[in-house]
Amino acid sequence: MRFDVITLFPELFEPFLASGVTRRAYASGQVEVRLWNPRDHAEGNYRRVDDRPFGGGPGMVMLAEPLARCLAAIRADRAEAQQARAPLVLFSPIGRRLDHAAVQDWSAGAGAILLCGRYEGVDQRFIDAYVDAQISLGDFVLSGGEIAAMALLDAVARLQPGVLHDEGSHQLDSFNPALDGLLDCPHYTRPEEWAGRAVPAPLLSGHHAQIERWRRDQRLLITARHRPDLLQAARERGQLTRADEALLAQNASLL
Repeated sequence: MRFDVITLFPELFEPFLASGVTRRAYASGQVEVRLWNPRDHAEGNYRRVDDRPFGGGPGMVMLAEPLARCLAAIRADRAEAQQARAPLVLFSPIGRRLDHAAVQDWSAGAGAILLCGRYEGVDQRFIDAYVDAQISLGDFVLSGGEIAAMALLDAVARLQPGVLHDEGSHQLDSFNPALDGLLDCPHYTRPEEWAGRAVPAPLLSGHHAQIERWRRDQRLLITARHRPDLLQAARERGQLTRADEALLAQNASLL
């Protein structure tokens, strides 16, 4: 799996790629990441990559030509066949919001070329000519696409075999189909009592079925309280049992 990142600030990625549990994926080449600066493909003494927008207004716009040259260099380096070209992804407010299902799709693929916009954005003509998909992290604006690119890389890397200590740990993450798309339950560790607060008794019982029922109940209640849309989606998929519905009805006044 290979990701090529087009960014004016490749230095932002260096500590990210060398830190945390996902560094195993990058260090081993399981998820290969290559950084490309469009300034290296700009002309003139100043290597200009932006200019003022036509029509006036604040800010600057990334020039199409340096991006096109940079993209061509990436395509050449990847030596891709036309029918197997990696998609060019732009991080943009108009894109599809990144969610677990999308991350799973990217994690099962061969990678992509990620374009990190800056300033007021990218010349629309380059977008129209080359961009295959657009992704958003949510309804807010960042100063550049680098943080969004890191979010996608991290989410994809942690799903690769052998990256996490426990092979199955990501299957118990919030939003995972293994949890019916619900939010995860609370977690506790030693000591058994801290600042007058005790670990819930079912977790200390050693009774596997009791522990799993407690965790399921907590996932249901937390999801109902914080993300009722996820709960309703699970209900529509027929994933809530009679015991689940009874718990929710019993606690309806608290939700």
